[in-house]
Amino acid sequence: MRRTLASATETFPIAGGFTISRGTKTEAAVVTCRITADGHTGWGECVPYARYGESLDSVLAEIAAATAAVEAGASRDELRRIMRAGAARNAVDCALWDLEAKLSGTPVSSTINATPPQPLTTAYTISLGEPEVMAAQTARHADRALLKVKVGTPDDATRIRAVRAAAPKSRIILDANEGWTGETLAYHFAICAEAGIALIEQPLPAGRDEALAQVKRVVPVCADESVHLASDLAALTDRYDAINIKLDKAGGLTEALDLRAEAARLGLQVMVGCMVGSSLAMAPAVLLAQGADFVDLDGPLLLARDREPGLRYEGSLVFPPDSILWG
Repeated sequence: MRRTLASATETFPIAGGFTISRGTKTEAAVVTCRITADGHTGWGECVPYARYGESLDSVLAEIAAATAAVEAGASRDELRRIMRAGAARNAVDCALWDLEAKLSGTPVSSTINATPPQPLTTAYTISLGEPEVMAAQTARHADRALLKVKVGTPDDATRIRAVRAAAPKSRIILDANEGWTGETLAYHFAICAEAGIALIEQPLPAGRDEALAQVKRVVPVCADESVHLASDLAALTDRYDAINIKLDKAGGLTEALDLRAEAARLGLQVMVGCMVGSSLAMAPAVLLAQGADFVDLDGPLLLARDREPGLRYEGSLVFPPDSILWG
Protein backbone atom coordinates (compact mmCIF):
# COMPACT_ATOMS: atom_id res chain seq x y z
CA MET A 1 0.00 0.00 0.00
CA ARG A 2 1.62 3.21 -1.20
CA ARG A 3 1.78 6.17 1.16
CA THR A 4 2.27 9.86 0.49
CA LEU A 5 3.67 12.25 3.09
CA ALA A 6 3.38 16.03 3.22
CA SER A 7 4.35 18.57 5.86
CA ALA A 8 3.61 22.25 6.43
CA THR A 9 3.99 25.00 8.99
CA GLU A 10 1.23 26.83 10.84
CA THR A 11 1.12 29.56 13.46
CA PHE A 12 -1.37 30.14 16.23
CA PRO A 13 -1.34 33.43 18.18
CA ILE A 14 -0.91 33.11 21.93
CA ALA A 15 -3.36 35.05 24.07
CA GLY A 16 -1.21 37.81 25.57
CA GLY A 17 2.19 36.13 25.86
CA PHE A 18 3.85 33.07 27.34
CA THR A 19 6.92 33.73 29.48
CA ILE A 20 9.35 31.27 31.06
CA SER A 21 12.88 31.75 32.39
CA ARG A 22 14.28 31.55 28.83
CA GLY A 23 12.07 34.22 27.23
CA THR A 24 8.63 35.17 25.92
CA LYS A 25 6.58 33.78 23.00
CA THR A 26 3.65 35.52 21.33
CA GLU A 27 2.75 32.74 18.89
CA ALA A 28 2.95 28.97 18.63
CA ALA A 29 4.75 27.94 15.46
CA VAL A 30 4.05 24.29 14.64
CA VAL A 31 4.75 21.75 11.92
CA THR A 32 2.03 19.38 10.75
CA CYS A 33 2.61 16.08 9.01
CA ARG A 34 -0.02 14.18 7.05
CA ILE A 35 0.39 10.68 5.69
CA THR A 36 -2.18 9.35 3.21
CA ALA A 37 -2.81 5.76 2.19
CA ASP A 38 -5.81 3.94 0.73
CA GLY A 39 -7.99 7.04 0.93
CA HIS A 40 -7.26 7.77 4.60
CA THR A 41 -5.02 10.49 6.06
CA GLY A 42 -3.25 10.45 9.40
CA TRP A 43 -2.22 13.69 11.04
CA GLY A 44 0.48 14.70 13.50
CA GLU A 45 1.65 18.02 14.91
CA CYS A 46 4.90 19.01 16.57
CA VAL A 47 6.38 22.13 18.11
CA PRO A 48 10.06 22.79 17.27
CA TYR A 49 11.94 23.89 20.38
CA ALA A 50 15.05 26.06 20.20
CA ARG A 51 16.28 24.67 23.55
CA TYR A 52 16.91 21.41 21.70
CA GLY A 53 18.40 23.02 18.60
CA GLU A 54 15.19 22.84 16.58
CA SER A 55 13.54 25.31 14.23
CA LEU A 56 10.71 25.16 11.72
CA ASP A 57 13.24 24.74 8.91
CA SER A 58 15.26 22.04 10.67
CA VAL A 59 12.15 20.02 11.49
CA LEU A 60 10.87 20.26 7.92
CA ALA A 61 14.29 19.12 6.71
CA GLU A 62 14.28 16.12 9.04
CA ILE A 63 10.84 15.09 7.83
CA ALA A 64 11.92 15.55 4.22
CA ALA A 65 14.94 13.31 4.82
CA ALA A 66 12.69 10.53 6.13
CA THR A 67 9.93 10.92 3.54
CA ALA A 68 11.14 8.25 1.11
CA ALA A 69 11.39 5.64 3.86
CA VAL A 70 7.98 6.52 5.30
CA GLU A 71 6.33 6.49 1.88
CA ALA A 72 7.92 3.09 1.22
CA GLY A 73 6.22 1.72 4.34
CA ALA A 74 8.58 2.26 7.29
CA SER A 75 6.97 1.20 10.56
CA ARG A 76 6.90 3.25 13.73
CA ASP A 77 9.68 1.09 15.19
CA GLU A 78 11.76 1.58 12.06
CA LEU A 79 11.12 5.31 12.37
CA ARG A 80 13.00 5.27 15.68
CA ARG A 81 16.05 3.96 13.83
CA ILE A 82 15.99 6.44 10.95
CA MET A 83 14.98 9.63 12.82
CA ARG A 84 16.39 11.08 16.00
CA ALA A 85 14.15 11.72 18.99
CA GLY A 86 12.59 15.15 18.72
CA ALA A 87 9.78 17.19 17.26
CA ALA A 88 10.12 15.98 13.65
CA ARG A 89 9.84 12.33 14.58
CA ASN A 90 6.89 13.12 16.84
CA ALA A 91 4.87 14.59 13.98
CA VAL A 92 5.56 11.59 11.73
CA ASP A 93 5.03 9.01 14.48
CA CYS A 94 1.69 10.50 15.52
CA ALA A 95 0.57 10.73 11.90
CA LEU A 96 1.33 7.02 11.52
CA TRP A 97 -0.66 6.17 14.67
CA ASP A 98 -3.62 8.17 13.34
CA LEU A 99 -3.36 6.57 9.90
CA GLU A 100 -3.17 3.06 11.37
CA ALA A 101 -6.28 3.71 13.46
CA LYS A 102 -8.21 4.92 10.44
CA LEU A 103 -7.11 2.03 8.26
CA SER A 104 -7.86 -0.61 10.89
CA GLY A 105 -10.93 0.95 12.45
CA THR A 106 -9.37 0.41 15.89
CA PRO A 107 -8.97 3.60 17.96
CA VAL A 108 -5.52 4.38 19.32
CA SER A 109 -7.03 4.48 22.83
CA SER A 110 -8.01 0.81 22.53
CA THR A 111 -4.51 -0.11 21.40
CA ILE A 112 -2.55 1.62 24.15
CA ASN A 113 -4.85 1.56 27.20
CA ALA A 114 -6.73 -1.25 28.92
CA THR A 115 -9.79 0.86 29.74
CA PRO A 116 -11.74 3.54 27.83
CA PRO A 117 -10.18 7.01 28.12
CA GLN A 118 -11.63 9.42 30.67
CA PRO A 119 -11.56 13.21 31.13
CA LEU A 120 -8.43 14.36 32.95
CA THR A 121 -7.68 17.25 35.28
CA THR A 122 -5.09 19.37 33.51
CA ALA A 123 -2.87 22.09 34.91
CA TYR A 124 -3.23 25.66 33.69
CA THR A 125 0.02 27.60 33.25
CA ILE A 126 0.84 30.91 34.92
CA SER A 127 3.63 32.74 33.07
CA LEU A 128 6.73 34.10 34.75
CA GLY A 129 6.52 37.78 35.69
CA GLU A 130 6.72 40.16 38.59
CA PRO A 131 5.11 38.73 41.74
CA GLU A 132 2.12 41.07 41.70
CA VAL A 133 1.44 40.32 38.02
CA MET A 134 1.67 36.58 38.64
CA ALA A 135 -0.61 36.88 41.67
CA ALA A 136 -3.21 38.74 39.63
CA GLN A 137 -3.09 36.13 36.85
CA THR A 138 -3.29 33.33 39.42
CA ALA A 139 -6.30 34.93 41.12
CA ARG A 140 -8.18 34.83 37.81
CA HIS A 141 -7.69 31.06 37.73
CA ALA A 142 -7.90 30.25 41.44
CA ASP A 143 -10.94 28.06 40.83
CA ARG A 144 -8.80 25.58 38.86
CA ALA A 145 -7.81 22.39 40.63
CA LEU A 146 -4.23 22.41 39.35
CA LEU A 147 -1.94 25.28 38.38
CA LYS A 148 1.53 25.18 36.87
CA VAL A 149 3.53 28.26 37.78
CA LYS A 150 6.64 29.32 35.87
CA VAL A 151 9.54 30.45 38.04
CA GLY A 152 13.31 30.26 37.58
CA THR A 153 14.96 33.44 38.88
CA PRO A 154 17.70 33.76 41.52
CA ASP A 155 15.06 34.45 44.20
CA ASP A 156 11.53 33.19 43.62
CA ALA A 157 10.32 33.27 47.22
CA THR A 158 8.07 36.28 46.71
CA ARG A 159 6.57 34.77 43.57
CA ILE A 160 5.89 31.44 45.26
CA ARG A 161 4.22 33.05 48.25
CA ALA A 162 2.22 35.44 46.07
CA VAL A 163 0.72 32.73 43.86
CA ARG A 164 -0.04 30.51 46.83
CA ALA A 165 -1.88 33.36 48.55
CA ALA A 166 -3.83 34.04 45.33
CA ALA A 167 -4.89 30.39 44.95
CA PRO A 168 -5.07 28.88 48.42
CA LYS A 169 -7.08 25.81 47.34
CA SER A 170 -5.31 24.83 44.12
CA ARG A 171 -2.59 22.22 43.82
CA ILE A 172 0.48 23.95 42.42
CA ILE A 173 3.34 22.67 40.28
CA LEU A 174 6.36 24.96 40.04
CA ASP A 175 8.41 24.85 36.84
CA ALA A 176 11.83 26.48 37.10
CA ASN A 177 12.90 25.56 33.52
CA GLU A 178 16.50 24.97 34.67
CA GLY A 179 16.62 28.43 36.25
CA TRP A 180 17.74 27.70 39.80
CA THR A 181 21.26 26.87 41.03
CA GLY A 182 22.69 24.39 43.47
CA GLU A 183 23.40 27.26 45.87
CA THR A 184 19.73 28.33 46.04
CA LEU A 185 18.22 24.85 45.95
CA ALA A 186 17.71 24.24 49.69
CA TYR A 187 16.40 27.79 50.13
CA HIS A 188 13.81 27.41 47.37
CA PHE A 189 12.86 23.91 48.53
CA ALA A 190 12.09 25.27 52.00
CA ILE A 191 9.84 27.97 50.53
CA CYS A 192 8.08 25.35 48.41
CA ALA A 193 7.45 23.14 51.44
CA GLU A 194 6.10 26.13 53.36
CA ALA A 195 3.73 26.93 50.47
CA GLY A 196 2.52 23.35 50.07
CA ILE A 197 3.80 22.98 46.51
CA ALA A 198 2.88 19.59 45.01
CA LEU A 199 5.81 19.22 42.57
CA ILE A 200 8.92 21.09 41.43
CA GLU A 201 9.85 20.68 37.78
CA GLN A 202 13.44 20.80 36.49
CA PRO A 203 15.00 23.20 39.03
CA LEU A 204 18.58 22.73 37.76
CA PRO A 205 20.07 22.60 34.25
CA ALA A 206 20.05 19.22 32.54
CA GLY A 207 23.44 17.58 32.88
CA ARG A 208 24.24 19.73 35.91
CA ASP A 209 21.67 18.40 38.32
CA GLU A 210 23.86 16.25 40.60
CA ALA A 211 23.01 18.45 43.60
CA LEU A 212 19.48 17.00 43.58
CA ALA A 213 20.95 13.71 44.80
CA GLN A 214 22.72 15.45 47.67
CA VAL A 215 19.94 17.59 49.13
CA LYS A 216 16.82 16.50 50.98
CA ARG A 217 13.96 16.75 48.51
CA VAL A 218 11.19 17.96 50.82
CA VAL A 219 8.92 18.38 47.78
CA PRO A 220 8.93 15.83 44.92
CA VAL A 221 11.12 16.87 41.99
CA CYS A 222 10.27 16.16 38.34
CA ALA A 223 12.71 15.83 35.44
CA ASP A 224 11.79 17.60 32.21
CA GLU A 225 14.78 18.77 30.17
CA SER A 226 16.83 15.98 31.77
CA VAL A 227 14.75 13.17 30.26
CA HIS A 228 13.91 12.39 26.65
CA LEU A 229 14.04 8.60 26.22
CA ALA A 230 13.26 5.52 28.30
CA SER A 231 16.98 4.74 28.35
CA ASP A 232 17.61 8.01 30.26
CA LEU A 233 15.64 7.01 33.34
CA ALA A 234 17.88 4.58 35.21
CA ALA A 235 20.56 7.26 35.67
CA LEU A 236 18.07 9.76 37.12
CA THR A 237 16.41 7.84 39.94
CA ASP A 238 18.77 9.20 42.61
CA ARG A 239 17.80 12.81 41.89
CA TYR A 240 14.22 12.83 40.60
CA ASP A 241 10.91 11.52 41.91
CA ALA A 242 8.91 12.03 38.71
CA ILE A 243 9.37 12.61 34.99
CA ASN A 244 7.61 14.86 32.50
CA ILE A 245 6.87 12.97 29.29
CA LYS A 246 6.41 15.23 26.28
CA LEU A 247 5.82 13.79 22.84
CA ASP A 248 8.05 16.40 21.21
CA LYS A 249 10.98 15.39 23.42
CA ALA A 250 10.43 11.65 23.13
CA GLY A 251 9.94 11.81 19.39
CA GLY A 252 6.42 10.46 19.34
CA LEU A 253 3.83 8.36 21.10
CA THR A 254 5.72 5.11 20.41
CA GLU A 255 8.75 6.13 22.51
CA ALA A 256 6.53 7.91 25.05
CA LEU A 257 4.72 4.65 25.80
CA ASP A 258 8.07 3.02 26.56
CA LEU A 259 8.90 5.95 28.83
CA ARG A 260 5.62 5.53 30.68
CA ALA A 261 6.24 1.81 31.20
CA GLU A 262 9.85 2.29 32.32
CA ALA A 263 8.85 5.01 34.79
CA ALA A 264 6.29 2.65 36.31
CA ARG A 265 8.93 -0.09 36.59
CA LEU A 266 11.32 2.26 38.39
CA GLY A 267 8.66 3.67 40.72
CA LEU A 268 8.78 7.19 39.27
CA GLN A 269 5.67 9.35 39.12
CA VAL A 270 4.58 10.51 35.67
CA MET A 271 3.53 13.89 34.37
CA VAL A 272 2.41 14.15 30.76
CA GLY A 273 3.16 17.63 29.50
CA CYS A 274 3.27 19.62 26.30
CA MET A 275 4.78 22.46 24.37
CA VAL A 276 2.41 25.30 23.41
CA GLY A 277 0.57 23.86 20.44
CA SER A 278 -2.91 23.20 19.14
CA SER A 279 -5.39 20.47 20.01
CA LEU A 280 -3.86 18.23 17.34
CA ALA A 281 -0.62 18.11 19.33
CA MET A 282 -2.46 17.48 22.62
CA ALA A 283 -4.78 14.72 21.38
CA PRO A 284 -2.33 11.78 21.52
CA ALA A 285 -0.94 13.11 24.81
CA VAL A 286 -4.42 12.97 26.39
CA LEU A 287 -4.52 9.26 25.61
CA LEU A 288 -0.97 8.77 26.92
CA ALA A 289 -1.89 10.64 30.12
CA GLN A 290 -4.59 8.20 31.19
CA GLY A 291 -3.57 7.19 34.72
CA ALA A 292 -0.76 9.78 34.98
CA ASP A 293 -0.04 11.41 38.34
CA PHE A 294 0.01 14.91 36.83
CA VAL A 295 -1.39 16.21 33.54
CA ASP A 296 -0.26 19.46 31.92
CA LEU A 297 -2.03 19.64 28.56
CA ASP A 298 -3.30 23.20 28.52
CA GLY A 299 -1.59 24.29 25.27
CA PRO A 300 -4.83 25.16 23.43
CA LEU A 301 -6.09 27.14 26.43
CA LEU A 302 -3.12 29.50 26.03
CA LEU A 303 -3.91 30.23 22.37
CA ALA A 304 -6.01 33.09 21.06
CA ARG A 305 -7.50 30.55 18.64
CA ASP A 306 -7.26 26.78 18.32
CA ARG A 307 -7.76 24.60 15.26
CA GLU A 308 -11.24 23.26 14.50
CA PRO A 309 -12.37 20.81 15.62
CA GLY A 310 -10.39 21.01 18.83
CA LEU A 311 -10.29 19.22 22.14
CA ARG A 312 -13.12 19.79 24.57
CA TYR A 313 -12.15 21.62 27.76
CA GLU A 314 -14.53 22.23 30.65
CA GLY A 315 -12.99 24.08 33.56
CA SER A 316 -9.95 22.04 34.60
CA LEU A 317 -11.02 18.97 32.61
CA VAL A 318 -9.72 17.98 29.20
CA PHE A 319 -11.72 15.32 27.38
CA PRO A 320 -10.40 12.52 25.13
CA PRO A 321 -10.22 13.49 21.44
CA ASP A 322 -13.01 12.71 19.02
CA SER A 323 -11.88 10.55 16.12
CA ILE A 324 -12.43 13.43 13.69
CA LEU A 325 -9.54 15.26 15.43
CA TRP A 326 -7.11 12.36 15.95
CA GLY A 327 -6.84 8.71 16.81
